[in-house]
Amino acid sequence: MDAALLPNRFQSWFAARGWAPRQHQLQLIDHLSAGHSTLLIAPTGAGKTLAGFLPSLVELEARGKRKPGTAGDGIHTLYISPLKALAVDIARNLEAPVSEMGLPVRLETRTGDTPSHKRQRQKLNPPDILLTTPEQIALLLSDPASARLFASLKTVILDELHALVTSKRGDLLALGLARLRRLAPGLRTIGLSATVAEPDDLRAYLVDQPDPEGRALSHMVQVAGGAQPDISILDSEERVPWSGHSSRYAIRDIYELIKKHKVSLLFVNTRSQAEMVFQELWRINDDTLPIALHHGSLDVGQRRKVEAAMASGALRAVVATSSLDMGIDWGDIDLVINIGAPKGASRLAQRIGRANHRMDEPSKAVLIPSNRFEVLECQAALAASKQGKQDTPPLRQGALDVLAQHLLGLACADPLDAVATHDEIRSSETYRHLDWETFEKVLDFVATGGYALKSYDQYAKLRKGKDGLWRIAHPKIAQQYRLNVGTIVEAPMLKVRLVRSKADGRRTPVGRGGRVLGEIEEYFIEQMAPGDTFLFGGEVVRFEGLRENEAYVSRTKSDNPMIPSYMGGKFPLSTYLAEGVRAMLASPSTWKALPDQVREWLEIQRDKSVLPAKDGLLVETFPRANKHYMVCYPFEGRLAHQTLGMLLTKRLERLGARPLGFVANDYALSVWGLSDLSLSFSSGKIPLDQLFEEDILGDDLDAWLADSSLLKRTFRNCAVIAGLIERRHPGQEKSGRQVTVSSDLIYDVLRAHEPDHILLKATWNDAAEGLLDISRLGELLARIRGRITHTGLPHVSPLAVPILLEIGKEPVYGEAIDTLLADAAEELILEAME
Repeated sequence: MDAALLPNRFQSWFAARGWAPRQHQLQLIDHLSAGHSTLLIAPTGAGKTLAGFLPSLVELEARGKRKPGTAGDGIHTLYISPLKALAVDIARNLEAPVSEMGLPVRLETRTGDTPSHKRQRQKLNPPDILLTTPEQIALLLSDPASARLFASLKTVILDELHALVTSKRGDLLALGLARLRRLAPGLRTIGLSATVAEPDDLRAYLVDQPDPEGRALSHMVQVAGGAQPDISILDSEERVPWSGHSSRYAIRDIYELIKKHKVSLLFVNTRSQAEMVFQELWRINDDTLPIALHHGSLDVGQRRKVEAAMASGALRAVVATSSLDMGIDWGDIDLVINIGAPKGASRLAQRIGRANHRMDEPSKAVLIPSNRFEVLECQAALAASKQGKQDTPPLRQGALDVLAQHLLGLACADPLDAVATHDEIRSSETYRHLDWETFEKVLDFVATGGYALKSYDQYAKLRKGKDGLWRIAHPKIAQQYRLNVGTIVEAPMLKVRLVRSKADGRRTPVGRGGRVLGEIEEYFIEQMAPGDTFLFGGEVVRFEGLRENEAYVSRTKSDNPMIPSYMGGKFPLSTYLAEGVRAMLASPSTWKALPDQVREWLEIQRDKSVLPAKDGLLVETFPRANKHYMVCYPFEGRLAHQTLGMLLTKRLERLGARPLGFVANDYALSVWGLSDLSLSFSSGKIPLDQLFEEDILGDDLDAWLADSSLLKRTFRNCAVIAGLIERRHPGQEKSGRQVTVSSDLIYDVLRAHEPDHILLKATWNDAAEGLLDISRLGELLARIRGRITHTGLPHVSPLAVPILLEIGKEPVYGEAIDTLLADAAEELILEAME
């Protein structure tokens, strides 16, 4: 394609750097100039981001400079990112070409971290290009000025599209795009992604869907190639633990890797693990290397400092969670270290792409498995990377609680016409099958709270006028909506404020007002007494006390501080990697790639018991310490295993097996009790095929859910997202306990008086997809039908040791607990190896 598509100053800019515009960059300009929305799939380093912005920059250059004193044209281009850090990083990288070419373009960022005065100014005097997040789009669309603000909108760029569409944030964004298309007819969208399993899902998400029975698709540009990444798995001389997730055994190896490379980016899967790894690295940092910490609970100022230091090359390493695993372009990074198993082939590819960030140079990465099963998972991920396999989740159906939030937001901006709004919503891919009856129920819920709550004034948020249009019942409702917008329902958080502790017991803030280090979950602080120490922001702090919504802490020293645990952040094991692990276990010929100690572990399992089959289920039973254990190995992820464990316990109770409890991890689950399970299974008293029948997902599941608090917890999140319960009010914020009490009371009322309430339906959908993983569990039960292998053993098997070590385990807070676990492991290992 001819580079003449680019104006002279663009061609000169490319030439001055010794570059030439790439084919896919020119193709995007061509598609957009013809009015076609387009999905660009390209490997890391292929210039995706520049390709996404080039059509807009070319159009804005052609428009020329505004005359002084003339009104602005409104926003021309929206760039939407799943991460605040990514929006800020893109803005920094985009400013350079805009400035160097002297383009008449003003660009700004707008995230939850943007000061309110700047956000107000952006509405009055909008930039040409606004870099923002899905939540900010929802906020802007709820403003009465949204029609004027977006009337001249030409392009929406959706970066890391695969990560946006697979959550409720993607539902909120899909609804926002439908409204933007109405406000700006002819709007074009660009989707950017490096990791896509089902391109047609993303292509459909990008465009208007006029026919519920058909499926419109955007154009697509796909870039082949990219250097094969250089990935290895750490083969430590230290003993790989049988269980646990701390990776503490490999800290010295990790430190040596950092020393050997220019800049390293260390990814972990949870915030608590980030705190622990960072602290351990500093403990052995004899060379005083500049190493930083980055995760979402740290204060925004601290995060921005780390990002700026990384961009300037001032750091040797950063320990980060998924807060940095997408799109960030720091070209000096020459090594990515993934601590713990990646849980998905696409997530690994995403993280590896942060190294080098150049298409023609291989990214280098080292995987650090935390335990022996994770060695197998890392090996499966390595094989997937070599084959270029992707396992991004499929596109989801739109959630009803998100729809309720969106409808209230639309009414805050303008009177709402029900029929026109229903048509608009069905034009989005994720809601195109939304029937009128369900839509009416959601609208009625937003307006009145539903049948069971109609008599309570606080739930009456919309009123229908004589003209048939729906309007907000009171101006304060719009204010409350904007305080509570969004779909990320985090556990209740408290600010962590630094104070000085005086000998007489008085506390004085450090600095003016006392510096805020970040936020921590309320439930973690509730477990602490004044004087307890914990890690936060990479340093040891002492808990001094609570005041309103703040936890006061002072700096201190401690040999064994606690590590804050966070409710979120645990990724599920992808189906693709689970299949890879099962295939590896069933094929001893593949074990030669494994470390010696892991290979020997599997060989002893083969000698002492049986290896799990690729498509079947191994069930082991054995006695231990006056109890009887059943261990099975589905390799379907913690969520599916926890649900199966609950259901098996219920069914075994009914069959008289007297189960006492169960435990699950990503790879296996164990149920234990007082009856001899080996005898029950071998004698046929409890047929295994019957125990694992698919009908377990029917009455047994309903009976368990009726007694469990799981649906109440899920309802709480749905109620917050739908606006039934508001965390924040002007000048006040509810505590986590207040939210829980309110939601539990409403849940009980709805279950008793309106069991078909739309929020109860949304709750069940969420539980089935997320917390219970019903579809995956159903696939497991179908897969193993007629393929269950039972082996009765005299004692624990080598493969069962890791899951038994999970029994009764609390969050790992310090090295002393690690030592106790190691002692318990030694006892089990000796028994397994007899």
